[in-house]
Amino acid sequence: MNKYPLWKYLLIAVILTAGALYAAPNLYGDDPALQVSATPQTRVDETTQKQAAAALDEAGIAYRSTEMNEFGLLIRFNDVESQLRANERLRITFGEQFTVALNLASAAPKWMQSINALPMYLGLDLRGGLHFLLEVDTETAVRQAMERYADDVRTLLREKRIRYASIIAEPQRVRIELRNPEERGAANDAIRAEFGELQLSEDDAEPTVFTATLREPELRELRKQAVKQNITTLRNRVNEVGVAEPVIQQQGEGRIVVQLPGLQDSARAKRILSATASLEFRLVDIEHSLQEAVQGRVPITARLYRERNGNPVLLKKRVIITGDQITNASAGFDSQSGQPAVFVNLDGTGARIMQETTKANLKKPMAVVFIEDKAISRLVDGKEIVETKRIEEVINVATIQSVFSKRFQITGLDSPEESRDLALLLRAGALAAPIRIVEERTIGPSLGKDNIDQGFRSVVIGFVLVLAFMTLWYRGFGLVANLALFLNLALLIAVLSMLQATLTLPGIAGIVLTVGMAVDANVLIFERIREELRAGNTPQASIAAGYDKALSTIADANITTLIAAVTLFVLGTGPIKGFAVTLSIGIVMSMFTAIMVTRAVVNLFVGNRRLNKLSI
Repeated sequence: MNKYPLWKYLLIAVILTAGALYAAPNLYGDDPALQVSATPQTRVDETTQKQAAAALDEAGIAYRSTEMNEFGLLIRFNDVESQLRANERLRITFGEQFTVALNLASAAPKWMQSINALPMYLGLDLRGGLHFLLEVDTETAVRQAMERYADDVRTLLREKRIRYASIIAEPQRVRIELRNPEERGAANDAIRAEFGELQLSEDDAEPTVFTATLREPELRELRKQAVKQNITTLRNRVNEVGVAEPVIQQQGEGRIVVQLPGLQDSARAKRILSATASLEFRLVDIEHSLQEAVQGRVPITARLYRERNGNPVLLKKRVIITGDQITNASAGFDSQSGQPAVFVNLDGTGARIMQETTKANLKKPMAVVFIEDKAISRLVDGKEIVETKRIEEVINVATIQSVFSKRFQITGLDSPEESRDLALLLRAGALAAPIRIVEERTIGPSLGKDNIDQGFRSVVIGFVLVLAFMTLWYRGFGLVANLALFLNLALLIAVLSMLQATLTLPGIAGIVLTVGMAVDANVLIFERIREELRAGNTPQASIAAGYDKALSTIADANITTLIAAVTLFVLGTGPIKGFAVTLSIGIVMSMFTAIMVTRAVVNLFVGNRRLNKLSI
C-alpha cells in the first residue's frame, strides 16, 4: 500500500543530489576581488599581471592571489578595505589602458565552477554601493525631434522648389510659413507623402502658415523609445566605469533605477550618469562678417557660438558629423602641445563624410561644438520647477591642414579628467533625453555585511523554532518534516544559484516566510493521519489516506499563494520582484519536499512493516 516505484526514488535522489551540488558554493562564500579587463586597444597578459602585482606590493596592499580568466586578470583580496584601496591604486597605475572593476569572486573549488555551480549574487543592500532613481525628461526628446523634423522639412521644400519664409521648431510642433499661399497644397502633399507620422494643421487667419505635430501614437512611441535608449546608453556607461553586476531597469513610464554594487564614488557616478554630452563638427563661416553677426545680423545659413573664453565664433548651420557617428574614443595628450586630447574613431559613413569635407575645405577652419543638457531646479511659488538648459560651446577651432577621415584628435579641453570623461561619454553614446536624479542612496560595505548577518540570523532563528515545534508536536513524523524543511531550503538556494539570481533583503524575507510556510503541507497531512487513526483505521491505511486526501487542500492553499507571488512579480519593481521570486520558488520546492520527499522517507522506513501505532 505505502510503496514507491524505483523510478520515483531515483528521481528524488537525482533532484536532491543536484540541489546539494548547486547549493554548496554558497557555503564557500565570495572573495572581494578586482577584475582587470582589456579595452579595444589593449590586451591583458602576464605582463599586466606582473605590473598589477608590483603596484600592489609597492603600495603595501595585501592580496590573496592573481589569476587569468576569460575576462582578463582577477585579483582576490582578504577583505573589502584592501579591495577598495587596490581599486584606487590600480586605476592610477593603468589609467585608460584597462578597465578595473570591483567584483566578488566565488571561493568555491574549480571543479564546481567548471560545471557553473556558483553562489548567488548579492544585491545592493547586502553588498553596499550606490542607488539612483532617475527621471527622463521626455519633453526634451520631443523638442529635439521637432528640431530634426524642421531641418528635414526645410530640405524637402528646397528639393520640391517650394518657397518658404520660415520654418521654426517649437517645443511640440514645427511652424511653417510659406511665401505664397497658393503653394500650401503642394507643401502639404509633399510633407504628408514624406512624413506620414506628422499631422498638419492649417491656420485660417494666416493662409501662408500651417503647423506640423506628431500624431499621438508616434508621440507615445517617441517618449517610450527615449527611455529605452537612455537605459541602453546608461548600461554602456556603467560598463565603461567598470561596475560588476549593475542593475539598470525601467520603473514606471519615465523613470530608471540604477544600482551600482560596490561603487562608493557618488560624485563621479552622478557626473557620468546624468551627463548628456555630445559633439557636433561644423565648418567656420568665413564668408560673412563676424562683427555683423555679433551685432545681431546673423546670416540665415549660420549660427553664432561662443568659445569657452567667451570669444564669438560664426559657424555654418550644416553639421558635418555628430557624436552618434563616433565608434571609439580614448583620452590622451597632444604630441605637439602636450595638452589633454581625445582621439576619435568614426564609423564608415562618418569617415566618408569627413574625408569629403576636409578634401573640399583644405586650409579652412573647422570647429568642434560641445553640447550638454543640464537639469536646473528653481523654486517658483514654493514649488520646485525643473528646467532643461542646453549649453553649447566651441571647445576647439582648428585649420584643416590635410585630408583625414576615420581617425583624428580633439583638443581644447581644460583637464585630463575632462578628456577622460568626454572619451567615456563618446564611447557609450549620448542620452536620448536629459535625466534628473530624483533619489540617491549610498550603502556602505559594512552596512551590507550587517544586513547579511541579520538576515542569516533571522533565517536560522525561524528555522530552529519551526524544527523544535514540529519535533515536539509530531514526534517521529515531525523529524521527517524537519528533514523535508532542510531539503526545501537547500533546493531553494540551489535554484536561486542556478538562475544566478540576486539576493536582497526582501529576498531573505521571502526565504524566512518560505521556512514558515513549508511545513504547512506536512501539518495538513499529519493532522489528516491523526484523524484517520482516531477513526479506527490501521496505521498503513491512515498514512495512505492522510497523503491522498490532504493533497487537494495543499494544492489549493499553495496555488493561491503562488498567484499572489506571481502578481507581485509582474506588477512589482526591484525589491518586490526579489521577494516574489524567492517566495514562488519556495512554494514549488515546499510542495515537492512536503509531498514527495516526506512520503518517500515514510514509505522507505515504515511502508513494509506491520505497525500497531505511529509516532505522530
